[in-house]
Amino acid sequence: MTLRKFAGLGALLSIVMPGLAMAADEVAAPVLNSGDTAWMLTSTALVLFMTIPGLALFYGGMVRSKNILSVLMQCFAITGLISILWVIYGYSIAFDTTGMEQGVVNFNSFFGGMGKAFLAGVTPSSITGPAALFPEAVFITFQMTFAIITPALIVGAFAERMKFSAMLIFMGIWFTLVYAPIAHMVWSGNGGLMWDWGVLDFAGGTVVHINAGVAGLIACLVLGKRKGFPTTPMAPHNLGYTLMGAAMLWVGWFGFNAGSAAAANGTAGMAMLVTQIATAAAALGWMFAEWVTHGKPSALGIASGVVAGLVAITPAAGTVGPMGALVIGLAAGVVCFFCATTLKRKLGYDDSLDAFGVHGIGGILGAILTGVFAAPALGGFGTVTDIGAQVWIQCKGVGFTVIYTAIVTYIILKVLDAVMGLRVTEEEESVGLDLAQHNERGYNL
Repeated sequence: MTLRKFAGLGALLSIVMPGLAMAADEVAAPVLNSGDTAWMLTSTALVLFMTIPGLALFYGGMVRSKNILSVLMQCFAITGLISILWVIYGYSIAFDTTGMEQGVVNFNSFFGGMGKAFLAGVTPSSITGPAALFPEAVFITFQMTFAIITPALIVGAFAERMKFSAMLIFMGIWFTLVYAPIAHMVWSGNGGLMWDWGVLDFAGGTVVHINAGVAGLIACLVLGKRKGFPTTPMAPHNLGYTLMGAAMLWVGWFGFNAGSAAAANGTAGMAMLVTQIATAAAALGWMFAEWVTHGKPSALGIASGVVAGLVAITPAAGTVGPMGALVIGLAAGVVCFFCATTLKRKLGYDDSLDAFGVHGIGGILGAILTGVFAAPALGGFGTVTDIGAQVWIQCKGVGFTVIYTAIVTYIILKVLDAVMGLRVTEEEESVGLDLAQHNERGYNL
């Protein structure tokens, strides 16, 4: 009888247990969240809107009329080039975690594996996110837009003097050796070099802005000054375009920062709020600093202040509170104003559209101040309990990014210069890149 009972129990379990296991699998299976998906789709479109047409117009209005099409063309070409490189291998280098282990520094701490090359394994049913709530295809596209705008920002430093062919090859190599590895070190998760250090970079202070700003500085130094700089007037030809571009950047940046929460949640809401506060404060900070220094506030100044504030709040958007954002924005507006004007004049480098003065300096300032204002003691929402220790970690991240980017960018540029040359001829520069490089005019009057 006892044996029969056990036999019966065994039979019952053989029927019930597979059902329980299936039920457990069903409970554990990730379920797509339509709200998060909708927000991430919207954010992705907003970030792409930042480059084309936002950045293209912002930069295009600041160059001379004979070079407007060259800047617009560069932004569009970079958008196409980086999109393709991203799906072939960029996404894999940045986010493949093969071989990574928390606390262990190895090759994969710097460079992702190739398991996601050509987007292997990505299907409509692939989902990802903090709790696996939205399609991986959306995450791939969202991160692609970050990869697009970063090299496009560098264009502002060497505008009006670089060959289009050299620009394309430089951007492709730079994306491969600088952008994707830095993104991997900061954002890939446990085992990533700067992730394990504890560097706070919510939406791209190091990955995007310091990276692009430093690369831009190196590029303008290697290429040399524009013909006639600084004695020949090189006033922006259409500040209306620049203001429209700045407005598009301001609006698009909500996707950049609030979208980096990777969910439609409270973090996204606070990121949106602090982005608005910091940007407004920086616009006013730059405007009043210029007003006091030069006697009049300018449209170009307030547009530049807007971008400085957007840049500085980017690394902090997910962890600082409203008052921290106010301080970061004011500091960015004033500091970037003096770096883009007084410092640039004293050092004599020709950063055409202030890519380093705004993005490099703003990114460095924002990254460091993130370590201060992410602390709950100062109204932040991070986990910082020792402000001094976190500031040191932030400085380590800034220092590593500056050094790595500067060295690799310099090597790429010098090799390309030796192989194919970087600059257009003096005659082409005088004629303008629109005609010399593209056989077109921006204005046919």
